[in-house]
Amino acid sequence: MAELVLSAFLGVLFEKLASAALKSIALNKGVDAEIKKWQRSLNQIQGVLADASHKEITSPPVKRWLNDLQHLAYDIDDILDGWVTEAMQSESTHKSEGITNKVRKLIPTCCTSFTQKSNVHEKLDSISTKFQELLEEKANLGLKVEEEPMSKDKNRRLQTSMFDASSIVGRQTEKEALIHKLLDDESCGQNFSIVPIVGMGGVGKTTLARLLYNEKQVNGHFELKAWVCVSDDFDSFAISKVIFQSVTGENKDFADLNLLQVALTDHLREKRFLLVLDDVWSENCLDWETLVGPFHACARGSKIIMTTRKNQLLNKLGYNNLVQLESLSHDDAVSLIALYALGVNNFDSHLSLKQHGEGIVKKCNGLPLAVIAIGRLLRTKKGDEDSWKEVLDSEIWKKPVESEIVPALKLSYQDLSASLKQLFAYCSLFPKDFLFDKEELVLLWMAEGFLHHSTPSDSTKTRLGHESFDELFSRSFFQHAPNNESLFVMHDLMNDLATSVATEFFLRLDNEDQKNNRRKMLEKYRHMSFVREEFVAYKKFEAFQRAKSLRTFMATSVGVVESWRHFYLSDKILTDLLPELPLLRVLCLSQFYISEVPESIGTLRHLRYLSLSRTAIGNLPETICNLYNLQTLKLFGCNKLTKLPNNFLKLKNLRHLDVRDTPLLFRMLLRIGELKSLQITLSKIILESENEDEVSELKGYKNLCGKISIVGLEKVQNEIHAHKANFSEKRLSELELVWSDELYDSRNERLEKEVLNELKPCCDKLTQLKIRSYGGLEFPKWVADPLFLHLKHVTISGCKRCTSLPPLAQLPSLKELFIEGLYGVEVVAFELSGSSCAFPSLEVMSFEDMRGWKKWYGVVFPCLQKLKIKDCPNLVEVTIKTLPSLNVLEIDGCPYLVKLSLEALPSLNVMKLVRCDCGVLKSLVQVASAVSKLEIHNISGLNDVVWRGVLEHLGVVEELSIFRCNKIRHLWESKVVAKRGG
Repeated sequence: MAELVLSAFLGVLFEKLASAALKSIALNKGVDAEIKKWQRSLNQIQGVLADASHKEITSPPVKRWLNDLQHLAYDIDDILDGWVTEAMQSESTHKSEGITNKVRKLIPTCCTSFTQKSNVHEKLDSISTKFQELLEEKANLGLKVEEEPMSKDKNRRLQTSMFDASSIVGRQTEKEALIHKLLDDESCGQNFSIVPIVGMGGVGKTTLARLLYNEKQVNGHFELKAWVCVSDDFDSFAISKVIFQSVTGENKDFADLNLLQVALTDHLREKRFLLVLDDVWSENCLDWETLVGPFHACARGSKIIMTTRKNQLLNKLGYNNLVQLESLSHDDAVSLIALYALGVNNFDSHLSLKQHGEGIVKKCNGLPLAVIAIGRLLRTKKGDEDSWKEVLDSEIWKKPVESEIVPALKLSYQDLSASLKQLFAYCSLFPKDFLFDKEELVLLWMAEGFLHHSTPSDSTKTRLGHESFDELFSRSFFQHAPNNESLFVMHDLMNDLATSVATEFFLRLDNEDQKNNRRKMLEKYRHMSFVREEFVAYKKFEAFQRAKSLRTFMATSVGVVESWRHFYLSDKILTDLLPELPLLRVLCLSQFYISEVPESIGTLRHLRYLSLSRTAIGNLPETICNLYNLQTLKLFGCNKLTKLPNNFLKLKNLRHLDVRDTPLLFRMLLRIGELKSLQITLSKIILESENEDEVSELKGYKNLCGKISIVGLEKVQNEIHAHKANFSEKRLSELELVWSDELYDSRNERLEKEVLNELKPCCDKLTQLKIRSYGGLEFPKWVADPLFLHLKHVTISGCKRCTSLPPLAQLPSLKELFIEGLYGVEVVAFELSGSSCAFPSLEVMSFEDMRGWKKWYGVVFPCLQKLKIKDCPNLVEVTIKTLPSLNVLEIDGCPYLVKLSLEALPSLNVMKLVRCDCGVLKSLVQVASAVSKLEIHNISGLNDVVWRGVLEHLGVVEELSIFRCNKIRHLWESKVVAKRGG
């Protein structure tokens, strides 16, 4: 933590103490002489910090001295920021906004404390005494002035996170053996069996499971798949719910586990199913039996990949003689470090580094997580041999290993800049398997005052936060959450590392050691988190009344928490405890069943971040408007919140307001548009009146962001109103534009196109676009603008008058395309093929309820994996050049489709045909030789003669389902053929 003091805190303090605003405040309070003494003391201490940061690795007294200095830095910060807050309150009372803004501009927001005038000098004397003690101890410890070496571009962002299959070295033997087990349908007494991956933390169990989960051969073998991160909380209900969502795509609520598992059983019945249970810690067989109940309905050959560090449960289930996943071989580990450090898979072109690389790999013991972390550290050294030697010879390798914390990870942490160390240490508040959002974490860092910049502004702090996050991610301190690229998680060993470096400044109450042994140190802690429980009693936190210096009071959770789950917090915590914590800057009480926020919330005048999301509050007290420092207010999912306080505009420093999924009406929110720097996140805007230009009021929300749905656009009577909304400056990630489903005569086709044309958002953020019930004949050009570089999901539905589709093939990142209910479209051709490379990224495409559609001419869809055509009663011709990656094809309700021209479908594994002509079936089986599952319903013209011709091409089909094809009298010509077909 030494460098935290060196740069992350002391640098900020120096700037504050030297600022004109602070000098004015100190002079007014008569303490300017004391402030100058502090500056001199800090200068003396700063000179020896480089020496101290090296010696703390092996010297506990130096480490203690540095921690004492950090506490002192916190205390000074509290006092300075308390003076600023006092000045802001005074100026706000006198309505002198100019002076208030000047003070805010000159002094960066950090931590807070409000010091009564009567004890100002007492506190200053105490700090001066501590300074003197630290200076004396500095001499006793023999700390010397040492020039800190120049940073070697430590914060340079790496070009790639390299998290893909090509970055995995070795494991080919293990992978092939496990694939064989997954594809083997040998009888084991039940329909499913377990494929274990057992090994120590960081050895690559999850990475190997991901390889298997995404393996093409495996994907074609299983009909349904699901991935669940289990961790140490084996919650059968939560795990079953995630599995249900994965296999159905539905998010339903269930009153109890029985109803959930009954529904899950119905979806799994007779389906070959692959489940990954990642990071299992439970040893309880009863929990296991409860979970797997629905799996007995699966088809034979279903598999469960289980990754675990412990083999007790597997032994109890009869899986003995388990093979442990070993560390990488020396050669593979050398290749891996070369790949991550140099971008090549060997040292042939970097012979001077080879010896150092081999030595480092040996010290990592072949553990992949450690090798990758060190490799990414060395990537920042640009092949500098001295830097490689410095890493190899580091003292950290010689220290006793703390629990399971790998020295290589400690070394990787040690290489971080001071500010990145502080940001990473803050993540020690997160429990293992905690899923976090990038934007949310940046807001927390900002609230804590960690994102310091020499020219502070909200935009520079946000940018610095994003860059810091990306740097930590690129160095493997963070990684993407399984099956959710939008969220992040820390590996267990990285979480252990964060906990070890956080020391006595951070307390996470889910840690048993901290629960039992550290409460006597409550006065010292600055940041605290706890895991939500169904009932949180006051007794759990009663002792925290002593924690007067606490800045963070944060509720967290493990894994995904369902929105319907209820957690209850004692009212005494709100009314009795929180007022005793005057320095709080972050207060997160989301997802607790809180119906009322006490008036005392207004005494936490230094609060920067307040989250009451998914609580039961109906309103906020007026006193919340006294939180002059408040930057972020999260009210997402407060479905009883109907109004905001009358004096809400007093929150001049509010920058982020999240009111998604609340009943707050658009008109209620219009007035807060006066807060010009406010970034507001809504979920839905419902236009209510035809007589007023409601949509134009959106011009006031310059910082509208995130996901938004605008409903009732048919009420916009003039495109000028839409133009005034200034959508081109809205940096939205998801946009849904909705007109009425009713196409009455007064709907003006030209007007609706002009309105839609004015609603083009900013290009650089949009990932999802939905257009529903638009009444124009054609779409404006922006809908398929290739400048939407990040647009991945497009849905166009209910646009019944449209006669053509936009040229969506031009969108470079489009992965999913859903077209539904466009009755006027007769021919799909150039719109979906494009002029050059069509759909370079498209993986899923669906057409439904296209009543007027007759012909489709396409060229190449290089990445398309799933295609669905449903309820297109007039479709007669489909001509597509090639679909090399198509894995799943469904055609349903296209009775007149007779001309189907396709080249080979080499990857097609699953085919479903419903209410189609037999000619479609004949055409497809001739070009799809790899189909292993075929399902046909109500195929017209399908008789014994036609079926025999089809049967000739079904050599590899493993599963065949036939419904309502009554003209087929004989499925097989002979018993031999029947036996071959299974």
